[in-house]
Amino acid sequence: MASKSVVISEKPVKHIGLSDWQARLNESRAVATARRNDAFEVRYAARNLRNETDIQAKWDCYHNTKRLEDRVVEVNQWRESLEECLSRVMREIEILKAEKAQTERELEALATPLIVVSECLSTRDSRREIEMTYDEAEKELKLELALVEKNQIMLRDQCQAAWEKLNALEDVRFQLNLEICNKKEAEVIDTEQMNLNKFSSNTTFKSNPQRIPKESCTHEGWLSNTKNVKNLAENELKDTYALRESLFVCREKTRNELHAHQDQVDHTIRRRIFETQRARNELKWQVVKTEEEMNQCLAEIEALEKAIEDKKEVLKLAESRQENRFARSGFELCRDDPFHGLCDEITQLRDTLNTLTSQLNVTKGNYSVLEDQHCRLTRDLENKEHSLMVEVRTLDQRERLKSWQGKECKSQTGRNIQLTRMEQEIPPKQLLLK
Repeated sequence: MASKSVVISEKPVKHIGLSDWQARLNESRAVATARRNDAFEVRYAARNLRNETDIQAKWDCYHNTKRLEDRVVEVNQWRESLEECLSRVMREIEILKAEKAQTERELEALATPLIVVSECLSTRDSRREIEMTYDEAEKELKLELALVEKNQIMLRDQCQAAWEKLNALEDVRFQLNLEICNKKEAEVIDTEQMNLNKFSSNTTFKSNPQRIPKESCTHEGWLSNTKNVKNLAENELKDTYALRESLFVCREKTRNELHAHQDQVDHTIRRRIFETQRARNELKWQVVKTEEEMNQCLAEIEALEKAIEDKKEVLKLAESRQENRFARSGFELCRDDPFHGLCDEITQLRDTLNTLTSQLNVTKGNYSVLEDQHCRLTRDLENKEHSLMVEVRTLDQRERLKSWQGKECKSQTGRNIQLTRMEQEIPPKQLLLK
């Protein structure tokens, strides 16, 4: 059998030696190991970075959550403090309004004393002639009028101060309300941000979250503003306490002064009534005595006139006798004792008539003087009666200032008797019945 040969063909590629192949294998092994080591280092660094960033992000989020929680607590504390201050301000506003309203009522009530005092002065101006005196009652009434006007001015100033303080408290209340509303809103916002997490649905990327708003301030500025608002409220409250005390003191002082002076004026008017009553009683006694003297004087005048008439009749008798004796004739017409006796009688009678006539004129003049005095006393008595009526009316007008103290009287007459202290001068009913 014949042998056949195999045709071998080789790729037209450069062949390398076994040593080169082995070297290349070792090189590949070394490169792969280096690459794996590098990859391990990268993976390790990436894992460390990932862990560190996770931890850092977690702790940063935790700390910021705590900061938000602390901020919420701080804002809540300040809000509660401001709310408590606001409640005090509100309560103080209500109390001050009540005090102001009471002071205004007191001021309005002073219109009554003012009107009463003016009416009393006008009533006392209706006195007549010599009764128009600048007495203690007049002086005390004018002092009371000045006191009422002074108290009106004082209470008006206090009401004005209370009104201004109420306006200041309203401003403080507005600022407190604004601060409380802002803090409530900030508390709600911070609470919502505190409750957010990475799984919340309303989280998005923002364009510039690290910007500083133009209206923003520092924490120190915020704290200073909050403290200033609270201090302002505290200062206003302190002033309000002092103002309320001033309102109360002014009202009590006004009331006490007016009551004390009203009692003094009433006492002065009653004393004036007593003095006028005593003067009236004295004038009544003088009128009675003058009338008695006038009656006696009138009786004496009548007696003198009768005596003069009697003496005239006697004088006519004497003159007739003397004249009839002149009819004798001759030596019978002599100046005998009857002649001289009749002449003496006529002279004596004429002197007596002159004396009686002179005495009658003097008595009539005295009667005229007594009559003039009686008219003057009567007029003064009428003035005293009118003055007494005016004083009683003045005292009665002052009953509007306070309730009348004393025993109740069913009739105006009984009341006037008590006011004028006439009980001792009016006889008992038993004597009147007798």
